[in-house]
Amino acid sequence: MPRTASPAAPPSAPGRRLQTRRSGVHGKGVFAVQDIAEGEVLIEYTGEVISWQEAQDRHPHDPAQPNHTFYFHVDEDHVIDAKFGGNSSRWINHSCDPNCFADERDGRIFITALRNIAAGDELNYDYGLIIEERYTPKLKAEYPCWCGSANCRGTLLAPKRGWAPPGMAPEKPAKANKAGKEAKRGQGARKAKAPPATETAAPPRPGRKARSPRR
Repeated sequence: MPRTASPAAPPSAPGRRLQTRRSGVHGKGVFAVQDIAEGEVLIEYTGEVISWQEAQDRHPHDPAQPNHTFYFHVDEDHVIDAKFGGNSSRWINHSCDPNCFADERDGRIFITALRNIAAGDELNYDYGLIIEERYTPKLKAEYPCWCGSANCRGTLLAPKRGWAPPGMAPEKPAKANKAGKEAKRGQGARKAKAPPATETAAPPRPGRKARSPRR
């Protein structure tokens, strides 16, 4: 039976500090309603906790948007599906120059401020999507980034070697499974986006958002 990831000791009054509304970056976004200090835990990424296989079976959430899911990889066996029992954290967008990071603690994912955030600013973190296959211009274009930061990579895909989200030392890239899973690298936890229509859903890896595997 799937279980639900629910906060035992949730961040202090996230509803009074955060607001979900239309984003100038992409779709919906989450914004600070008041000033937030560096290191503050803002919200837990909640949802139904399922297996990798179940995540693959469910993909895509929306056939019209096969490159988008609400999956967040917890470990090799568990994925959080925020489509069911999720909260506003699922709407936090990616940025190549993020002001937050995803922190994995005992199988739970917490979105935490990487620096001071002013009221009105949109929250974001680096998805750090990793795919096993060779990065080609065509593949990168399938995962465009619209963050607009000075150091924007132009894609949600992160370098496979010698790279780490801001505030973290470079680590070995997450290995894809036999199906070719790729994952977004947050700082300690990952959320997952889905692949093109030709792919199957593959949740994120610890500390990363993740996409599905290609067939």
